[in-house]
Amino acid sequence: MSKSSEEVLLVVKHVRHKKTEGTLYMMGERMAWMLESKNVFSVSHLYADIKVQKISPDTKDKVQLQVVMHDGSASTFQFANPKGRSAQQADRDAIKELLQQLLPQFKRKVSSELEVKNRLLQEDPELFQLYKDLVVSQVITAEEFWASRAHKFSNSNKNDNKQTTGVSPAFLADIKPQTDGANGLKYNLTADIIESIFKTYPMVKKKHAECVPHTLSESAFWTRFFQSHYFHRDRVNISSKDIFSECAKKDEEEIQQEISQKVTNPLVDLTEIKDTAADDDYRGIMDDNRTSTNITNQSLIRRFNHHSTMVLRTCQNELPASSSFESGPVENGSSGKTEKGEGNSSGSKVSQARLHAVMEIEDLSHEKPSVGVGLKLDQMERYLQGPTPVSASRYASTADVVAAWHTVSQQIQMWAPNSSQALSSHQALSVLGELSPGGALMQGTTQQQLHHMVSQDTQNELKHNYNALCELLRHFWSCFPATTKFLEDKAIKMRATLERFQTSKLFPLQDRLNQQHFSVDLAGHMDEMLQAAFNKFDTWQARRMSRKT
Repeated sequence: MSKSSEEVLLVVKHVRHKKTEGTLYMMGERMAWMLESKNVFSVSHLYADIKVQKISPDTKDKVQLQVVMHDGSASTFQFANPKGRSAQQADRDAIKELLQQLLPQFKRKVSSELEVKNRLLQEDPELFQLYKDLVVSQVITAEEFWASRAHKFSNSNKNDNKQTTGVSPAFLADIKPQTDGANGLKYNLTADIIESIFKTYPMVKKKHAECVPHTLSESAFWTRFFQSHYFHRDRVNISSKDIFSECAKKDEEEIQQEISQKVTNPLVDLTEIKDTAADDDYRGIMDDNRTSTNITNQSLIRRFNHHSTMVLRTCQNELPASSSFESGPVENGSSGKTEKGEGNSSGSKVSQARLHAVMEIEDLSHEKPSVGVGLKLDQMERYLQGPTPVSASRYASTADVVAAWHTVSQQIQMWAPNSSQALSSHQALSVLGELSPGGALMQGTTQQQLHHMVSQDTQNELKHNYNALCELLRHFWSCFPATTKFLEDKAIKMRATLERFQTSKLFPLQDRLNQQHFSVDLAGHMDEMLQAAFNKFDTWQARRMSRKT
């Protein structure tokens, strides 16, 4: 049987798929379903291909489990244990819990670069056609094809650097438990909910890594979490017997650590905000040192403060490493001290500029006089002396203008053309006949005639081959001058690639065009470009060999 060579983790019988009963096998790397009357698997799914699992609600008559693939397809299995509904739910829960443990281990990590390539091919039909002509036909490799488009990957990565999705504050309230009929509650946890819990409670993630699956199973761990005082610590006191008591103590230590840190920026230091007397005539104002005695309120406030602290830490960790004190705000907990000398002066300048920006109100400040644009004079004497008087300048009178006009008119009337060196009438008529429609030089070259002569499929094929050849020639000509060993090897490789293109693409295209008896060589320009590249390579190769000898 096909399952004999694989590790079988769980076998559940009486499982229907498409109204046919069979057996469901959970193996090391895949889950498979086999028909009762066969010895081969009819359905098989790798754990890496499974995106998510879904279960039917308890109110539904059928006990079902559905696995959804990354490509959008899905398979539904119905559990039909003859012992009753409780046994059917037990079989389904066993499969569900095992999948919860296995799916994160085989979670497929799709490369971001591959996603960018797929998106580029989908958005650009010409690029996709070029990819099929060159890569699919094995003219060049995929690495060579994408090497010249690496800048698109970097631009896409910059654009894709988006903000991390946060966690809703009420995500735990959205987890609505269901009663199991025996004064118990049942929680349906998905991978997104578990990830949200780990983001909100980092200590729970640490405990999960320590306990699962060494000391507790997945379901037992989450059962204890929802039963723990850590989950309900805003309602009851923390018990030392709870395994999550250490998590609560860690949270308290983090809060105390944040309280002990001093805020260096006085603009955001809330501890310095207090009421003071404005004048001696006013009564002195006593400091308000009252503290709340409501334990519930204190616990709730501490939870909010801890959550805000975790959010601020996440924001600080995502700041770029190159950011300096001048370019960003002062972080909580930083000393804010600088060495004597230049460092202290620069820090004080930044602090003064920051305080000035906060305290100054533009609407109440005095208007600064506008500064005019300075003149750029090439010759200062002209600007100082003023315009030149009319009497000192040369100008033409009206009589001079009239006399010049008469002279030009007489010269034009007396001009005689000299056509002895011009083209003879016989040659002119011959050239005109060749360039006229239907002449020797104008046969089949008009756009209208080519449009009717060449079919649309042939035009598309010519266009695709022309684009593919231009792409290959672009790689070839980029190798010159071949100043490095890498460029020399690439030039030799591109010569072989051009020969393969000529053999596999251009020659068959020329044969098909010759069979249609076109009056114009439609593939002649491609042949000329190839011959120019071959001549360049032969010349370069000859010089290279002469230098070696």
